[in-house]
Amino acid sequence: MSQRVRLRFAAATAAALALGSALVPMQASAQAITDTAAPAAAPPTAASGTSASPGVPNGGIYKGDWLVRLRAISIMPDVDSTGTLAALNTSVNNAIVPELDFTYMVLDNIGVELILGTSRQQVTSSLGHLGGVGVLPPTLLLQYHFNHAGRVRPYIGAGVNYTLFYNNGLEAEGQGVSINNHSFGPALQAGFDVQVARNLFVNVDLKKIWMHTDATLDGQPIGRLNIDPWIFGVGVGMKF
Repeated sequence: MSQRVRLRFAAATAAALALGSALVPMQASAQAITDTAAPAAAPPTAASGTSASPGVPNGGIYKGDWLVRLRAISIMPDVDSTGTLAALNTSVNNAIVPELDFTYMVLDNIGVELILGTSRQQVTSSLGHLGGVGVLPPTLLLQYHFNHAGRVRPYIGAGVNYTLFYNNGLEAEGQGVSINNHSFGPALQAGFDVQVARNLFVNVDLKKIWMHTDATLDGQPIGRLNIDPWIFGVGVGMKF
């Protein structure tokens, strides 16, 4: 490399270094001006439907939310009967089964719940064990939820129950007992949810459901069996 080229290269390098040194404070000054002019970011606010309850991120339930619960329930029949069934002291045993329900929040405080579950109920009398029958009682309830934005949320509900009796295995002294397979009746409910995480809560629930069936033996009516159970449940739920 010639002496002239080396001198030009050294001069260009020195000029570049000088320019870079001049740009650094200029960039720092521009950044300081920008930081001063820009407004401070506002703290995030909860959007409608996701307001936070103290101590619980995004606590509460709101219009448009879906709640899904899985409970273990104890079915405790409150039996009353008429005719021959009453004379035979007919009764229905308790049962413990799972229950699944879905709630849609129509408003912040108003929900509609569909309850699904099935059980095999055993029937006894003074003649002994009469057998079992399957009970499928889907129930639709209109609910009011108190303290919907809080961590502990009580609720009450009222609605209608449809019961399907199936797989009838009832018999008395070797003869089959026929029953009416369908029943309609009212239903009442009370309970509460306790939120334990953002979308997870535990649930305690009590329902009263009215259901009945009419029985015949050898073609002759033998009375009505009112099952009318109390149903107590404990479980977990999720909000979607």
